[in-house]
Amino acid sequence: MGTRRSVLAGGLAGVAAVAFGELPASAATAAKVYVAGDSTASTYVTGYQPRTGWGQALQLFLTADATVVNVAKSGASSKSFIDLGRLDHILGLIKSGDYLLISFGHNDEKVDDPTRYTEPSTTYKSYLSQYVDKARAKGAKPVLITPVERRRFTSAGVATASHGAYPAAMRELAAAKGVPLVDLSASSMALWNRLGVEGTKSCFLFLAAGQSANYPAGVEDNTHFQAHGAIEVARLIGLALQSQAVLPAEVFKQLTTVNIPDSKIVWPTTAPY
Repeated sequence: MGTRRSVLAGGLAGVAAVAFGELPASAATAAKVYVAGDSTASTYVTGYQPRTGWGQALQLFLTADATVVNVAKSGASSKSFIDLGRLDHILGLIKSGDYLLISFGHNDEKVDDPTRYTEPSTTYKSYLSQYVDKARAKGAKPVLITPVERRRFTSAGVATASHGAYPAAMRELAAAKGVPLVDLSASSMALWNRLGVEGTKSCFLFLAAGQSANYPAGVEDNTHFQAHGAIEVARLIGLALQSQAVLPAEVFKQLTTVNIPDSKIVWPTTAPY
């Protein structure tokens, strides 16, 4: 594979430590940026490489003054994340001045699964409100992030929305509660349109047979990312956080660096929390 698809697990050792809840000494006084989300954000171990979540890539765009703590869980919805105790875990760690990035929707849509399903205008909003209200009660700063779009194109090659009423419901909640909103649904769909049907395959987990030992038969996944895609989605989030001055300007770095090599991603050997 080329530079973009490199799967060397080098650099960013601190990110791996954070994924396990072990902060580097240099980051002891840094503001923490907690990530509550699903499989599009979560951190993947070496056995899933090159599959990568945007929360796994976000530290690439932040200095040591803001340390990412990725608690995102594959398969989680806004409801099941709470039921699994993951929000309580975050609340036990988060401090005044820290940040909580909240992004759900993919699994809230699973109407046939009562353990995860939420209805956009009612239960989805009520579960998201728990993250917002409880983070604020700890003095932390919540940020709502609409779900990243899947790789879905019309026959004319136009990227199309895949999350129904969920992004609009989150936008309404953000406005009602005065919470910063990253409209990742909109920005990711714009990116997929720019890249097109073929170009998006370098972002999503598209691998030919024999290209990766972890996917010997190949894979075509229109939801999850390989390293390049996770980096580009994390960049969209960083740019939005910067433009809205959600975090101080000095904590951002290399948001305009065109080609960040995939080798900057770390896949830990043991699953994060």
